[in-house]
This record gives sequence, C-alpha cells and structure tokens, in this order.
Amino acid sequence: MTLPDLASARKPLRAALRARRRALTPAQREHAARLVARHIGGFLQLRPGSRVAVYAALPEELPTDELISLARRRGWTIYLPRIDHRRHGRRMQFVQLGSRHRTNRLGIEEPLGQRTISARCLDLVFLPLVGFDMRGVRLGAGGGYYDRAFAFRRWRRFWHAPQLIGIAYSFQQLDRITPAAHDVRLDAVVTEKGMLRCATG
Repeated sequence: MTLPDLASARKPLRAALRARRRALTPAQREHAARLVARHIGGFLQLRPGSRVAVYAALPEELPTDELISLARRRGWTIYLPRIDHRRHGRRMQFVQLGSRHRTNRLGIEEPLGQRTISARCLDLVFLPLVGFDMRGVRLGAGGGYYDRAFAFRRWRRFWHAPQLIGIAYSFQQLDRITPAAHDVRLDAVVTEKGMLRCATG
C-alpha cells in the first residue's frame, strides 16, 4: 500500500476513534486517568532522577495530570514536548517542565524553558495516540512528530532506551493497524484496564 493510500485509509479510522473519545464525560476521563496512573505506579519502578517525557493532553485525550503528579512524587525529571519552528520544517523537542507555558497553534500547552534534552537521552516517554494494536503500531494524530523524533529506533535492531509507552482508553485498541514504513512502534500501552506489553517485532 502506498503512503497516500495508507493515509487515506487511516483518515476515517482516526475520525471514528476521536469521536468515541469526545463522547466521554469529564468524570469518565478523570476516572480513567486515575486508573492509568495507578497502573503505571505499580508496574514502573524507575529510579529518582529518571528522565521521563509526558504529553500535555488535549481536551479529548486521556488527561496526564495524575501521571505528572506521580512522576513528581517519584522524583523523576519531567519533560514535555514542544514543536519548534526550524528552517527546514517543524521539529519536536523535549523541554524540562517549568512554571511558564504557552499554547501552540494546535491548542497544546508547551513549556517555554530552555532546558532541552535529546530524544535519545530520555529514559521513558509517554505518548498520546488515537489507536494502537498489540504489535506496537501506533495510530497518531497524523503530524508524524513522534515518529520523526524517535526515528533512530528504526535504524538499529535493539534499543534499551527510551521506552515508548502509549497512553490510551481501552476502546482505542484495534485488531490490526497497517504499519507505515516511518512508524516507530510502542513497547507498551497503558489503559484504564492495565498495562499491555507490545510485540514490537
């Protein structure tokens, strides 16, 4: 399947899954977020000072406030993604969480600090997603920012870090997503039902 054909096939799938997310009530979102943070707290035993990236959730995405609170309690160093405009296009950077933020053109809260880190130096990354399957294929929002930021994971057979863990509602799990050549696969996904380890090939 060509890339344009694949993009066209993914469009209605994204629309259907995003509609299901939007149909959730605020109470349902918050309940799922608490359960996800609880599962992560039980499964992941990272040392204090571990470098962890977390996304700032859009209104329809699973909230990450509980996860950020957990990271602070554990003493992890927290980074948020930021889309920076470069001469040759937009690029995702990871900036240490601070007190100053801005809202970008996509409506996402981004940190304004200057303390950035290379994607290769992160220990763990929590990623938003629209859909996923158990092979670790992630259906994102379509911008490709995470795939470009972590493209280095496709260049070698084994990478010990960073771990890539998707955050999702359980209904976002699909039987199979046709992968694109540029897709960077997930190591695991956490939903309100628990943690799912992916067969990343």
